[in-house]
Amino acid sequence: MRTKKKRENVGINVIKVIVFLIFVIISLNMAPNYIKENLNNKINLIINNKNVTKSLKKDIFISEEGTIYLSKEDVQNFFDESIYYDEKYNQIITTYENKIASMGIDKKDIYVNDSKVNIYSSVISKDETYYIPFSEVEDVYNVELKYIEDEKIITLDSLNRQQKIANSAKKTAVRYMPTVLSKKVDKIEKGERVIVINEDEDGWVKIRTEKGKIGFIKSIANVRNLRDTMEYESQVNGKISMVWDYFSEYSQAPDRQNDTIKGVNVISPSFAVLKKDGDGTLLTNIGEAGKRYISWAKSKNYKVWAMISNNSMIDTTSKIVNDYELRTKLINNIVELAIQNNFDGINIDFENMYEKDKEMFSRFIIELAPRLREYGMILSVDVTAPDGAGTWSMCFDRNEIAKAADYIVFMGYDQYGVSSPKQGTTAGADWVEVNIKKFLGQEDVDGAKLILGVPFYTRLWKEENGKTTSSVISMGNIDEQIPDGVEKKWDEDLKQYYVEFKKGNASYKIWIEDEKSISAKLNLVEQYDLAGAAYWAKDRENGQMWNLIEKNFKK
Repeated sequence: MRTKKKRENVGINVIKVIVFLIFVIISLNMAPNYIKENLNNKINLIINNKNVTKSLKKDIFISEEGTIYLSKEDVQNFFDESIYYDEKYNQIITTYENKIASMGIDKKDIYVNDSKVNIYSSVISKDETYYIPFSEVEDVYNVELKYIEDEKIITLDSLNRQQKIANSAKKTAVRYMPTVLSKKVDKIEKGERVIVINEDEDGWVKIRTEKGKIGFIKSIANVRNLRDTMEYESQVNGKISMVWDYFSEYSQAPDRQNDTIKGVNVISPSFAVLKKDGDGTLLTNIGEAGKRYISWAKSKNYKVWAMISNNSMIDTTSKIVNDYELRTKLINNIVELAIQNNFDGINIDFENMYEKDKEMFSRFIIELAPRLREYGMILSVDVTAPDGAGTWSMCFDRNEIAKAADYIVFMGYDQYGVSSPKQGTTAGADWVEVNIKKFLGQEDVDGAKLILGVPFYTRLWKEENGKTTSSVISMGNIDEQIPDGVEKKWDEDLKQYYVEFKKGNASYKIWIEDEKSISAKLNLVEQYDLAGAAYWAKDRENGQMWNLIEKNFKK
């Protein structure tokens, strides 16, 4: 009996061992496997430690000469969502950070930031798809490309992206998942360089090997010499507080040598406008007075973002933005002007444009941004509220502009403007807030890029014989327009005072801009955590305004 029992126990134990072994084998076979994750029949693409092969729109292919090609769609997906085929000149135009490149189809030279560069391979058309010779233009996208032929893996690492690198402390296995049951995807030798992706995975370390394989090794102790590849430094610190300083293109810059503008860190003088001929030339008014002005601004530690205006010339603007060569000429002129005068940035103020030119105005901004970024200059773009007429409001793609530029400036005024048949406020706080919400919501603009423009002016509305007209009054002159004894009434929705009075047969109304109304609008900057505020325009303010602004931006 005992022998039989003993045999039964041995049999049970054998069965348990077999079951356990089967479980282990199944576990090992079913464990996530890097090779299965890869697409073995394709060249795999890893961008910044992420295998993106399954997201490729088209297969990568390599020419007999060794050129690595990515499709236009994949470049758009991973690097430049605004990459553009220019039918007129049969070329691809692409931008990335501080580079803009134009690449003619089947042409072995390209222009990078308007400088000619010879390449060995060209953009080609294959199966109705344009393919970019990516290994020839990796500098445009600021990446380092490495092709591990034996593994059929291409790695692309952004050179401006901070990474942690280290060396292996010993020979060790790299597993696909952070578990000993997961299969090996690679092995690294002692001293081998690895990229550390994540240091804390339940005691495991996620790495990328020299072969481009991504997986896990046990314990941070298995790597040494851990260090960062680079550190970032922000271009602009704190909230923007900018004042436009407007003077005609036919007049000199004002003498401000004895001025200090409290609470301001950016000055935007109106230094240039488009010439009417529409060939991309600028009419500038800098001269000796302008140079003294710039010197004064720098001495006060103000950043100078020169304003470039289109003077509302709708046809001139349309001609330029719709032609790549004219856009390039204008961009070159802007960059040259900025370099010559040591500007810190550019403020683009193009108003009154055709709605049909919306996309091409965005192209202009997309192509200007990297050229300025090359020299460390800021690009800000003025736009109107996201509602209204085609040439006033619908001509701006605020989302695209905000993505390309460093800042987008909401000109939060002219709620009721010069062409309005109805009398009303220049900038009611309720209207301003509604439109801020539209920028952040329907327009999907990042609040960290949105600057709120506020007015240092209002309008005197006159109604006589059934006809309504208006004239602009600077904030500092409003009280002079109000007769003695006229009571100011507070409007809680607009967050401003309002007056009405008569002179002869005419009725007058003024919605007043003062410290209280401006303060209400500046509070919205803090409430919605916007990038800052801008003021139109210098010398229209009253005597207390800069004290208010200084106090507001010291919060």
